[in-house]
Amino acid sequence: MRARILHHDRCFDGACSAAIFTDFFRKVVAADADVDYAGLFHQANQVFPDELFPGDENAIVDFKFAPHPKLTWWFDHHQSAFLCEADEAMFRSDRSGHKFYDPGYRSCTQFIADIGRERFGYDPTPLNTLIHCADIIDSASYDSAEQAVMMPEAAMKLTLVFEASRENLTQQVIPLLLSESMESIMRRPDIAPVFEELFRKHLDSIEIIRQRAACRDGVIFFDLADAELAGYNKFIPYYLFPQSVYTVSIVDAGFRTKISVGSNPWSPVEPTKNLASLCERYGGGGHPRVGAISYGPGEIERARASAAEIVEELTEAAQGLPEQGARAQG
Repeated sequence: MRARILHHDRCFDGACSAAIFTDFFRKVVAADADVDYAGLFHQANQVFPDELFPGDENAIVDFKFAPHPKLTWWFDHHQSAFLCEADEAMFRSDRSGHKFYDPGYRSCTQFIADIGRERFGYDPTPLNTLIHCADIIDSASYDSAEQAVMMPEAAMKLTLVFEASRENLTQQVIPLLLSESMESIMRRPDIAPVFEELFRKHLDSIEIIRQRAACRDGVIFFDLADAELAGYNKFIPYYLFPQSVYTVSIVDAGFRTKISVGSNPWSPVEPTKNLASLCERYGGGGHPRVGAISYGPGEIERARASAAEIVEELTEAAQGLPEQGARAQG
């Protein structure tokens, strides 16, 4: 049997979700399944072409629902899980017993583990470390912004590899998550030098954001569209502006123009705005505390106009906070 697992690409929880679903599938459905992986990115005008579903069984984990007849398994925990009301109606009417959705979960990895155990008798205990790390990272439950930015733990280092490696090593690493510790993976000769190069660029990106970002009334904004940065560690803004509440940024990722919208996990003031709902108004989505909007390649001015509106709305939500300055970090 051939099984195709589609997962949220360049995402730690997406990779861990693919790994635990693989373990579940082989232990519960087909022990000898030939499994392959493909990553999915959120894009403007999202489509799910037939070639994404070549398997006898096809799963999507940690990503939006696809209204495709060959989709046989689905797990997601994002508030913005459906592209349209018709897709949600299709999910609600599904009687396969193989499609699951719960936005109350901090990570999709934990969600798959629990559904597998409760509905199918699957034992995820051997992967408890993987599940725990995915839950911490996807919910941003770090002790501090400094921990999230300086990445002392192997899982945090691996997150950088997933998110920023030029080679996109995610599909290569997913099977390793089932057989090796993350410390062992990070010592591999094909992984360690990649991380070292990425971490140097990461430190450079801190300085770029320090120069470009401004925080006013609790809202950070910076535009990286011309900075040759396809992405950045989303906790850097809070490391630089610890008293902030929200952040809005623009990045040109080549295949899409992305607006990122986030809230400070360590904010002295509790964020009140649902960022998934806010991003949905612009065709994006996410979680209540973090969201994103994807426009087409080259749509920089459209992104800037939308970002300006979002900054204004979040500033109103955080009204009354004093202007903050950057804090230098080593």
